[in-house]
Amino acid sequence: MGRAEKVVLAYSGGVDTTVCIPYLMNEWGVKEVITLAADLGQGDELEPIRLKALKAGVKESLVADLTEEFITDYAFPAIQANALYENRYPLSTALARPLIAKALVEAADRYGADAVAHGCTGKGNDQVRFDVAIAALNPGLKVLAPAREWGMGREEAISYGEKAGLSFQVKKSSPYSIDRNLLGRSIEAGPLENPMTEPLEEVFLMTEAIENTPNEPEYVDIGFTQGLPTSLNGQALGPVELITQMNAIAGRHGVGRIDMIENRLVGIKSREIYEAPALLVLIDAHRDLESLTLTADVTQYKRGIEESYSRLVYNGLWYSPLKLALDAFIQQTQERVTGTVRVKLFKGTNRVVGRQSELALYSDALSTYSADDQFDHKAAEGFIYVWGLPTRVWSEKLRG
Repeated sequence: MGRAEKVVLAYSGGVDTTVCIPYLMNEWGVKEVITLAADLGQGDELEPIRLKALKAGVKESLVADLTEEFITDYAFPAIQANALYENRYPLSTALARPLIAKALVEAADRYGADAVAHGCTGKGNDQVRFDVAIAALNPGLKVLAPAREWGMGREEAISYGEKAGLSFQVKKSSPYSIDRNLLGRSIEAGPLENPMTEPLEEVFLMTEAIENTPNEPEYVDIGFTQGLPTSLNGQALGPVELITQMNAIAGRHGVGRIDMIENRLVGIKSREIYEAPALLVLIDAHRDLESLTLTADVTQYKRGIEESYSRLVYNGLWYSPLKLALDAFIQQTQERVTGTVRVKLFKGTNRVVGRQSELALYSDALSTYSADDQFDHKAAEGFIYVWGLPTRVWSEKLRG
């Protein structure tokens, strides 16, 4: 029985989303399927993907160039928030989902579709991110998720597609599930499902193996303007070019690999491999610049906000009221986060080794131990007495 007349399907060209096309029409009675492939700077040639969807039977095959918007409106705010889920994962995949959801909703409105669809499975995070984001943007729009309901494994899905006249270049035994955009890659499944199995070099694409990295360190000066990365080594760059260049620089030094056991929103633990060279380096540099330009109380309070922000993004709540409120706080803190951070890249490590800003709260005259010291040492005794007074009174009462 049909669930919708016209559907806009988020399309990657992979097995699941390709099989969704005949499945929606043959099993659920959808009369018209429109596919939308999102260009997020993943480096794939999207014209073959567009044509592949047409061959699979769709009426319209769309390609949306979202790369610039992805970096400026999603990645850069996450850098300002120092967003690291569980203090490790910089949300390179999660950040793309609300943008794709927005593109789906806009396409559905433009083409008069009564539903949108995706190829997410029933135990992943992306199904939540898509469904919740779409509901926030258009609560009246139906969301279809065939792969969540069809109960087919990868080989069965390929067989279903072949019976519908589709052909696939991938092998049925292909072990890995990979997602990629300009910010990074996520790799899971296959041998990686055993937490004790070391990832083979074949799973990595953006980062060099340590044995292949340069034998000399490389220094990069990263310029920030109100918390946004704007230059590398003194050269002003647009958002996409900056991320592209930083990926290449950090990647050739083997920087940006993450191997972690991750707590998924649906309640299971998952072994995840990520590559996110630029994003990890930029977050480290940005956090360091904040330590130079923000007051202690703002810096310390913001750490809790960052943790909440990261969970919200990971859990698919980009368009939620709390996320919007946290955005306002974070933007206020970024007014003074302007300056340059020097990062040293060497053999899989990135380390901040210098920072400067005209808005720095660091004072040579107060920090120095030389004869130029202007700190009033005599004031320390009275300060310590007042600061410690509650502890002193408590101790006296305790001891009776």
